[in-house]
Amino acid sequence: MNESYLPIARRYFLGRCTGISLGAMSLGLLENTRAAEQPIGLADLPHFSPKAKRVIFLTQSGGPSQIELYDHKPGLVEWAGKELPESVRQGQRLTTMTADQKQLIMPARTKFARYGESGATIGEWMPHLAGVVDDICFIKSMVTDQINHAPAMTKFMTGHHLPGRPSAGGWVSYGLGSENRNLPDYLVLISKMKRPSDQPLHEHYWGNGFLPSRYQGVKLRNDRDPVLYLRDPDGLPRNIRRGMLDGISELNQLRLDETGDPEIATRINQYEMAWRMQSSIPELTDLSDEPESTFELYGPDSRRPGSYAANCILARRLAERDVRFIQLFHPDWDHHSRLSSWCVARCRDTDQASAALITDLKQRGLLNDTLVIWGGEFGRGVAGQGEWNSPDGGRDHHPRCFTVWMAGGGVKPGITYGATDDFSYNAVENPVHVHDLHATIMHLLGIDHEQFTYRYQGLDFKLSGVEEAHVVKDILV
Repeated sequence: MNESYLPIARRYFLGRCTGISLGAMSLGLLENTRAAEQPIGLADLPHFSPKAKRVIFLTQSGGPSQIELYDHKPGLVEWAGKELPESVRQGQRLTTMTADQKQLIMPARTKFARYGESGATIGEWMPHLAGVVDDICFIKSMVTDQINHAPAMTKFMTGHHLPGRPSAGGWVSYGLGSENRNLPDYLVLISKMKRPSDQPLHEHYWGNGFLPSRYQGVKLRNDRDPVLYLRDPDGLPRNIRRGMLDGISELNQLRLDETGDPEIATRINQYEMAWRMQSSIPELTDLSDEPESTFELYGPDSRRPGSYAANCILARRLAERDVRFIQLFHPDWDHHSRLSSWCVARCRDTDQASAALITDLKQRGLLNDTLVIWGGEFGRGVAGQGEWNSPDGGRDHHPRCFTVWMAGGGVKPGITYGATDDFSYNAVENPVHVHDLHATIMHLLGIDHEQFTYRYQGLDFKLSGVEEAHVVKDILV
């Protein structure tokens, strides 16, 4: 090692060198600017041949109701207005919004039917998804242990309910990098709602946590400038801008050689990435080269910039460009009241576009190596919130069972995995914890979740947490 590294503080040196693989060390102790631009991740990854090359995570924030959409429980009609048996509830926690009211059962507000050769059950509010069920694996036995939005979504995204851990996309970006030098490894798109959303989406949901900051998700804005501060100032010629960047890079490199600080390597990398994104981002977000058939497939809302449907088209374009982790956030699935109108509106926002994305990827030969995930942080309870038989009735948060679906990327198509009890209250067959979902995502990307760790504050952290987590092998091809 160069003698200039000797003054590095002992704690910093140990935290850096004992917790990171040799591949990561070589990334941090870069010898020149061009090495800092390399998009490939750790040298020892993937651990084995991956089934999926990239991930599209369709994140439905707020907790979609599995009772109306996927988990058909016809027997609830006979229980309408009756109190949930204590043998079912088993003393499980309720939120303060419904803890003081009787738990009176509200049957599903939708009709269900079976679709496709797989016979999957889908509620009537998802008619387009019903057309692609044979490409989908439904996991109906998802379980989490957080009952409120922020901690539940934080756990769903990072594996822990407290902020400060890297998101799943950050982990994937750190471990695998991307084959596209002109776009970030991890891109985030947030739906522009037709009305202002009162549900916050915290940036730590796609943050880097304790990983170097280059691994946080880059958010594409629904505005003239999709990425802030990317455009050159008016009147500044490109050659002058390039000279400025080269000069800044040389100064940063001198400092990097002195300290080995990975954040300086990040700074060098991100300056160069921003330069390349000045051409790649406008080309990506300009949908004028899409044929009319694309907008017909994704639905009329796909012409509205920033809509969920338009973002699904962008997700497909990013997949074509080999971006490693693509995450869409669609808020307002929080059905505490007016379930029959509120949830219908969210289904109308997302149903056609989600189904179209599956169809589009399949037509282009991308579905086989693209893992698509749809789901929110938890589900909804079987008891009505407010008057169970009123049009204003809704459902409260429910962490003990909910539905997530996956498609492509090494997942068996046309299957339903896991089951809940007769009240859609407890997972009773093949429960899948959020940690199991994370382990399975990593496995499909060729990563052994037990071996993929990062040393921070003397501990070896991993996305799947310290509790025992399992790859759900029954759903894999």
